[in-house]
This record gives sequence, C-alpha cells and structure tokens, in this order.
Amino acid sequence: MPRTALTRDDVLDAAAALVRQLGPEALTMRKLAAELGTAVTSIYWHVGNRESLLDELVARTVREMGAIAPSGRGPLDRVLSIARAQRRMLRDRPHLIAMVHERGLTELMFLPAQQALVRELHDAGLRGARAAEALRAIEFHVIGFVLVERNRDRSPAQSPAEQDLWDTAAAGHDPALARALAAPPDPERLFTTTTRALVGSLLRI
Repeated sequence: MPRTALTRDDVLDAAAALVRQLGPEALTMRKLAAELGTAVTSIYWHVGNRESLLDELVARTVREMGAIAPSGRGPLDRVLSIARAQRRMLRDRPHLIAMVHERGLTELMFLPAQQALVRELHDAGLRGARAAEALRAIEFHVIGFVLVERNRDRSPAQSPAEQDLWDTAAAGHDPALARALAAPPDPERLFTTTTRALVGSLLRI
C-alpha cells in the first residue's frame, strides 16, 4: 500500500541514503519511489525532477557540513574537535561531497568550518598571515588524510601486502618497528596523533 504521510524530508532522507550507499548514478525516481513505497508521481510532487532533487541534496550537504561546532576546554582540544568532525562528515558522505565539488561549491561548503577554526585560532592568539597559514595547514591535513583513507579503501588487494614487506631487515633491523608496520594502521589513533601534533605546533603549545 502506498504511503500517505510522505514528506519532502522523507524523500530527501531516502535519496541521500541511496547516494551515500551507491552513488548518484543509482538514484532514479523509480528506485526512490520503490524505497519509499510510494508512486513516482508522489516523488515528483515533493521534489520536482531528478535534477532538482540532486540540487537539493547538494544544498543539504553544504548545510550539514556547515553545522560543525567546536567542543572542549582549551584551544588545542577545540581545534581538534573541529578537525575530527570534518573528517567524519567527509568520510560519511563521499558521493555527496563529490556532487558538491562537481557543482563548484566546495569552497562554500568548507567556509563555516574554516570560520569556526578562525575563531579558535584568534582565541589562541594567532592573527593575520600566521592564522591563515595555520588554517590552511589544518584543512590540507584533514582533507589529505581523508583522501588517503579513501584511496586505501578503494585500492585493489596488494601482493605482496604491507605485512609481507615489513621484516626486520626492511625496518632497519628494528624488530618492534617491523611488527608495528606489519600490523594494519589504526586510522582514528593516527588521525588524532598527527592532528594533535600539527595543531600543537601551530599553536606552539
């Protein structure tokens, strides 16, 4: 039985979920209607045609990325909280972020998080060119880290694999280093460690 209480937000939520899981190519009005248990005409009534729907998903993604807010007591923890939130949101929305980029709205999407960083950098005493350099260093680090993660996620199986390459000789006769490098990385820990070190040096903490 078709749904009778379908809302615009229901349609957008379902469309965003499809894009996040399968990419924009998988988003058709017929598939979306099937996901929602409604008629295709109902989808058109709520959001217009497919291009209008994609435009709204892009606008919604820009708004969501603008909702990043700092938490924590000191400037180091607050900047780190922004970086973590930005990484998480970028990781969770690769296809939607790509759609934003294709429409030339990447800079607009990142602006609110950058402004949040500026406030924290100002509070930590950084101004002018020094604050600008710190901001860009943090943003390049976060975005670059996500790109490396995405590349590792999507890369084919490697042969020999990382664990096969790191023996004691390759690690400069450091057995503990060889064992550590042969183990899979912990992205959460690595991101926290590198971001904390970067931000601490920029803030000179």
